[in-house]
Amino acid sequence: MADHVPSILTSRLAKLNPFGKDGADDENLGEVTGPSTIAGGGHAAFRTALTKTQLRVSQALQEFLIHHQALAAGLGDAELAAATQALMDKAHINVPASVIDRSHPLPEYFVSSSHNTYLLAHQLYGSSSTTAYGLAIGTGARCVEIDAWDNEEYPDEPKVTHGYTLASNIPFRAVCEAIRDAVDHEGTTTEHGQPSPVLISLENHCGARGQLRLAQIMKEVWQHRLLSERVRQQGQQEQQGSGEHVTLDQLGAKIAVIVEFHVGEVLSDSSSSEEEDAAKADSKAYKQRKKDAVDASVIIPELAELGVYAQSIKPVDKSWLEGELSHPHHHLINISESGLSSLMPASNPKIAKHNSEHLMRVFPKGTRISSANLNPAIYWGVGAQVCALNWQTFDASMQLNEALFAGTDGFVLKPAALRRGGSGKLNTGRQRQLRLHVVGATDVPVPEGHNADDIRPYLTCSLIHPSDVEGKPVKRKTSACKQHKLGLVHKGAASPGTDPVWDETLEWQYEDNELTFLRLIIKSDDKFAKNPMFAVASVRLLYVVKGWTFIRMLDLKGRETHCTLLVKFDFDDA
Repeated sequence: MADHVPSILTSRLAKLNPFGKDGADDENLGEVTGPSTIAGGGHAAFRTALTKTQLRVSQALQEFLIHHQALAAGLGDAELAAATQALMDKAHINVPASVIDRSHPLPEYFVSSSHNTYLLAHQLYGSSSTTAYGLAIGTGARCVEIDAWDNEEYPDEPKVTHGYTLASNIPFRAVCEAIRDAVDHEGTTTEHGQPSPVLISLENHCGARGQLRLAQIMKEVWQHRLLSERVRQQGQQEQQGSGEHVTLDQLGAKIAVIVEFHVGEVLSDSSSSEEEDAAKADSKAYKQRKKDAVDASVIIPELAELGVYAQSIKPVDKSWLEGELSHPHHHLINISESGLSSLMPASNPKIAKHNSEHLMRVFPKGTRISSANLNPAIYWGVGAQVCALNWQTFDASMQLNEALFAGTDGFVLKPAALRRGGSGKLNTGRQRQLRLHVVGATDVPVPEGHNADDIRPYLTCSLIHPSDVEGKPVKRKTSACKQHKLGLVHKGAASPGTDPVWDETLEWQYEDNELTFLRLIIKSDDKFAKNPMFAVASVRLLYVVKGWTFIRMLDLKGRETHCTLLVKFDFDDA
């Protein structure tokens, strides 16, 4: 009977939609990612240039561009094709050089981050796989998570799994090997010729013996790749109490581990006796206030010392926010979206100040069992560096992640207001107006089960603002596609449903903010069914280019399609 219980539970869980809504808007959903997925951490922006010669521009859009003098009139077929291709080759974003500057302290960067990286699907009964690490790192993740547990069957070989669920498990050593191989495959330099470190969020559930093996295995497998000591040794500027942190370029291509730190512990390599005394005093005060708190297991020194620049603390009170406790200088506040949201917006200035000098990791609340995601924009808006996302589906949050890190190497310099000495306030108080001229699309992908002759495509766009803590973005949409929209310019030629023409302008007014995004979705106005989504794209408004531009659309798995969207962005003070 006991052996039958797991199968019954599995059967019941399987009746749940593995990627259900979790209360989400249908437009926020995505599809299951896989080995063919290329979007997620920003790499898609590089790869589009390699395949743009395979793309097509509809005759209607070519005629529109000629009419608006974006293409010269009277060109021969070959010349027109070359001019159109040149316009196609123009990137729809231009990432400022300052955004990829590597000379700033580590806490001043956003990091493209994966949550429960080992899972391929559902959080409760999904499969754990080492291939998930190669997928995440290969598509731009620069922070991946490992949940390590003791292995009762093989005590010297800890396992990786989602604890207290039906998720399968894999050897910790195999995960380390997969990360090593992914890092080596990516190379020691990035697309910009700069080394790119990988952070490991180590969620430790092991006892002393298991922890020792974790440390030993990481050293054995990662060898020289592992950051095992300070880049700047004792006595250098970093250690002088001036609040200096290691800079991103000094980390190079190292693998840096985020190790748990429990208030009350004193690291064996504390930088000064004063720091030790302060930690002991804080420990006593903490214990007095929190007698009823569950005592966490102590991290052994061999493992603790690997948390060179990131010692993870899960807060049990607001001491980190109020500055009451002298946490380790290189601490990282590891907090759930629910825990952080409960402090917002009242404590936004304090949160932003903390995050201007120290790291923060925000992870999804426990009820997100279907791999749905938190909205990273509102947490980026208070300077949270690591917004851990489930990369198992390419949903709205992953699309925003793609937009922020597009054209980068998974590290993006935060706006000046969120860096050390900044005001902590991203909103400038200035009202801006965005006008998006939407002309049309070419080769809209039609999924199985839909007839291309029956679709009525339209474009819906949402303005994503970090101040929108309620998750209610301002939406605008075009009408469903109508034939002959361009009149004489179109020469009366009927465009197929897969080459819609809208020629409409959508407008928004919003408070100026460097972390504002626009999410675009091509859907079909189906009269007797839920309107299906065909293709998506998201852009950070800071990156968009002026003039007519083609946006490369992705499918709901995050893969590039042959679909392009012709648009023009115009900004003005409102």
